Amino acid sequence: MRKPAASELSPVVIRISPMAHIAVGFLALGLSATVFAGPPWFVVLLLIPVAMSIVVARYRTLADRETVTARTLLGRQTVPWEDIDGLRFGRRAWAVARRRDGTEFTLPAVTFSTLPVLTEASGGKVPNPYEREA
Repeated sequence: MRKPAASELSPVVIRISPMAHIAVGFLALGLSATVFAGPPWFVVLLLIPVAMSIVVARYRTLADRETVTARTLLGRQTVPWEDIDGLRFGRRAWAVARRRDGTEFTLPAVTFSTLPVLTEASGGKVPNPYEREA
């Protein structure tokens, strides 16, 4: 009996790079000049970088052989691979999955360069655009 590989047992997690927190930190630093120079209620502006940091930490896509899960700020959506008709890339940087019923949902942090990871996690249900044909 064949022992399943680790990638078959645990889902692959595709997330926004943690380096994005550095950009959020620079935004907070830039806003601090406005906060300290303005009226006291300007402190509320510092909630913007806090919210952006929460988005960076929360948004992700989890994929395994059976399902793909898109996790957003307020929830998650799990869809079996059989219900997905295809992926597309539009104006946004992230992939959009199209269901067989015509509805679409965004796969957070899935970019064209992460498609090979998604191909392996899905067991080939997502085609790898970088694969050469023999």
